[in-house]
Amino acid sequence: MVSKALGLIAGAGLSVGYLERTSDSNSWWSSLTCVRFSRAAIAAFLVSLDYKWSLSSLKETEYNEMKSHIHRRSAQRLLRMCRKNGGCYIKIGQHIGSLEYLLPAEYVQTFKVFHSNAPQTPLDRLRKVIQEELNVSASALLTDFEGEPLGAASLAQCHKAVLKETGEVVAVKIQHPGVMKNALTDMATVDFLVYCASKVFPSFQFGWLADGVRKNLPQELDFRIEAQNMDKCSRLFNLNNINFVKIPKVHIATKRLLVMEYCEGGKINDIQYIKDNKLSVNEISLCVSEMYSRMIYSYGFMHCDPHPGNVLVRRKEGREGVGGGKGNVEIVLLDHGLYQQLTDDFRMTYCKLWDGLMRKDMDAIRVHCLSLNAGDLYPLLACMISARTWNSIERGITKASRSNSEVGEIGTEVVNYFSEITQLLDKVPSQLLLILKTNDLLRSIDHTLQSSSHTHSFITMSKVCIETIGEEDRKWAESLRRSVQAIMITKWKLFLLYLFEWWVWLRPHEFQ
Repeated sequence: MVSKALGLIAGAGLSVGYLERTSDSNSWWSSLTCVRFSRAAIAAFLVSLDYKWSLSSLKETEYNEMKSHIHRRSAQRLLRMCRKNGGCYIKIGQHIGSLEYLLPAEYVQTFKVFHSNAPQTPLDRLRKVIQEELNVSASALLTDFEGEPLGAASLAQCHKAVLKETGEVVAVKIQHPGVMKNALTDMATVDFLVYCASKVFPSFQFGWLADGVRKNLPQELDFRIEAQNMDKCSRLFNLNNINFVKIPKVHIATKRLLVMEYCEGGKINDIQYIKDNKLSVNEISLCVSEMYSRMIYSYGFMHCDPHPGNVLVRRKEGREGVGGGKGNVEIVLLDHGLYQQLTDDFRMTYCKLWDGLMRKDMDAIRVHCLSLNAGDLYPLLACMISARTWNSIERGITKASRSNSEVGEIGTEVVNYFSEITQLLDKVPSQLLLILKTNDLLRSIDHTLQSSSHTHSFITMSKVCIETIGEEDRKWAESLRRSVQAIMITKWKLFLLYLFEWWVWLRPHEFQ
């Protein structure tokens, strides 16, 4: 793998460097592959040296404090490198910034900046991409093209404009120039550096991070795949009468250009917007919980990038004068480049694991964690998935939301078990990695909303899990009697869940 990575880097470095030199004398040096590789290699070397040198002769009492300082220094060093290299390095940074309960806080907080402040590309270079994709100028297709982007991400930038032919207001997503060209060698570089890191620090395994980038980046670089994801997601929600989710309609889709319906709304973490529009944070939390429960447990087709810039909220059309309450909220889901298609076996294992977590069924938790290759680390996996301590899992995670002391305890455990966490992430199915990232993003949104519907969100998730398990049992029933039995068991579980929901409504103070 190493020789292959080095071959790709060296060969592409010569060819890409020559092309850059001949086509753009002002920027060829900055984007030369060997320069990008050197930046990444030097940053990785300095980070490794910092850890080895600084921690080698410390007393035990000084160790944790110094390690926190090194985490912060190293995160800043890697952040600067990612900013300069751009492309998939920004994507990796965004991924790190999403793993709030899996990586040290110093790294997570540092890289969160990429969720809202990714580097921007000048407008004239983006217009050139439109020309190359459609063989027409941007001015021939669009009017009122706004210079200030709606958002800038790792791979693309989005601007508001008007379709010249129809007069419709649209959002125009344009890939940053050079991203696709550098993607192959960037991924090879990351593979090589992760391999070197595993040799320097054998107890820490980061292959899962490189594997995720290598697998997911190609589909994110092709906007035609994103358009297909949007169409499929919209059809699934429509077929199941989920009317509070809005997916923008696509007008034009090429490999590097996506023109779609522009949707108004406020970011889901914009508390002032929510207050001004008299929306209920509890209803927003419940809608998001049901939306993702349906995608994961029912459909097995999951949007994997729900950071606040990609999830908007607004009042449903025709309900402008209505106050907060049931049925007022609409969730606008954006950026459909990264989806995870779950296999049926994995989907049902994960569904039954969450069902066990919510029912405090310790045998089910152990069995289904073992099915996900957790081995003896199955309690750690259960804690990672639920973002709760093992004591809370044993007491029942529906009984109370995370207290400040529990959040602090989780942060401490992430540091103490960091080596075991990286080894576990290297063993579990790759499908679980994006789910863990998505879970952390959703928890961050829920924390920002500060809703009082923690237990109700779990009830919503439980309902979808019960329905999904019941459908699976009926599907494989060997006789009419077995099929009827599966239906009755499902009905009984849902009835008990409804009773519990009423109890929560009547005595909410007991479940805060």
